Amino acid sequence: MNARFLLPLLVVLSSLVPGLVIFALREQAVRTRRLLNMAGATLKVALIAVMLYGVYHDASYETRLPLLPGLDLVLHATPLAMLFVTLSAVLWFLTTVYAIGYLEGSPNRSRFFGFFSLCVSATTGIAMAGNLLTFVVFYELLTLATWPLVVHNGTPEALRAGRTYLAYTLVGGVLLLLGAAWLHALVGTVPFIEGGSLSAHPDLPRGPLIAAFALLVLGLGVKASLVPLHGWLPLAMVAPAPVSALLHAVAVVKAGAFGIVRVCYDVYGVRLTSELGVLAPLALLAAVTILYGSVRALQQTSLKRRLAYSTVSQVSYIALGVAVLGPIATIGGLVHIVHQGVMKITLFFCAGNLAETLGVHRVDALDGVGRRMPLTMAAFTVGALGMIGVPPTAGFISKWYLGVGALEGQAGWAVAVLVVSTLLNAAYFLPLVYAAWFRPPPESWPKDRRPRRGLEAPWLLVGPPVVTALIVLFMGLFASLPVSPLTWGRLIAAREFGW
Repeated sequence: MNARFLLPLLVVLSSLVPGLVIFALREQAVRTRRLLNMAGATLKVALIAVMLYGVYHDASYETRLPLLPGLDLVLHATPLAMLFVTLSAVLWFLTTVYAIGYLEGSPNRSRFFGFFSLCVSATTGIAMAGNLLTFVVFYELLTLATWPLVVHNGTPEALRAGRTYLAYTLVGGVLLLLGAAWLHALVGTVPFIEGGSLSAHPDLPRGPLIAAFALLVLGLGVKASLVPLHGWLPLAMVAPAPVSALLHAVAVVKAGAFGIVRVCYDVYGVRLTSELGVLAPLALLAAVTILYGSVRALQQTSLKRRLAYSTVSQVSYIALGVAVLGPIATIGGLVHIVHQGVMKITLFFCAGNLAETLGVHRVDALDGVGRRMPLTMAAFTVGALGMIGVPPTAGFISKWYLGVGALEGQAGWAVAVLVVSTLLNAAYFLPLVYAAWFRPPPESWPKDRRPRRGLEAPWLLVGPPVVTALIVLFMGLFASLPVSPLTWGRLIAAREFGW
């Protein structure tokens, strides 16, 4: 076995093995649990950095393991896979740091961090899946690994949210499995190939292909929170802040959006999706979701629910970029996988800090909070401006490419959707920023857990959102660097479109 065979497998095992060990630890084994968490997260980032360098220089990494006769479990490092797996690894590292600080002293930490690690293992498996079967296996594992995190608090509200989450995601998983099985019956193994594996079968009947596409997209649309399949997401906000950050930025919703990209480009391919006419309904569904999510976000008084409906809207930018069909719009959708992840995790980190330190949960309780927690609210402001698309943030890069791509594809209606959504983004984020910085603070907060050393909150809580906010600015200011998501998005578009 050489390194190119082992590396994709090791990336998955780097979180899977520590997670399994953590399950066996006693609650009092704090140092051991922290060591395992941080060692696994650090090792994953290091392994992915090696693969990232190799893939950029056209090296090939693939793990192929027999699962059933004629069916292999395949992990393959392509540029598209590296875009998502790098996001997962970097944000998992920061979320691990944050979760250690957030859950300090809380019960059931070994259970939490065990499932936390399994969740990221499933996400990295999804990112590097080399065929549809492998994707489905890890996609279902992700559902099983995230449900215990949603219900972690054990309250009646959390258990209700968990039941709703399972109902939605299991139905979505069944639809995905049916679509995958249908394609397998038509062509056999369905590998992920740039240009689309089904393009090698030009004589397939149109009806079954369209029906299978619909099943796959609906199954993935549950986790991607496409309307009307989004109902589980706002309810899942009852979970602890690190889980909310993970669900929105790294794991569940991003796995659904990434799966839609895979189906459109690596299963069906650009030519076949265009011939079948399946992208127009997807574009319409994405546009409706973008506007619906923005309007609902504007109506929320709970900060986490406002962020949740913002996710419903923002993740559909990815599907819109895919459905508009063109290299520039594709770049916008692909880089938004990363940009939205970093911006949204920043906002959820900050919301967690406000709740944990000051007891602030509502948008009407943010008056003057920037004076008490300046670093947290500075990070929140950067994340909010990024979601609006204000330059020089990463969100501006995404929206610029989506808008130009829509014009290139003669889809002026998509530009109108982006403009209206941007105005709604500003309407539900800017009042929060204004209240935090320019309104007088209350005489007292619901609680105030100021650390002894004078920091606004423990550094384990303040550090991660500050780092992710800086990344949001870096990705906007230095978008042309080889390490930027934009460079990788252009590389992927060049391979898919010959652009």
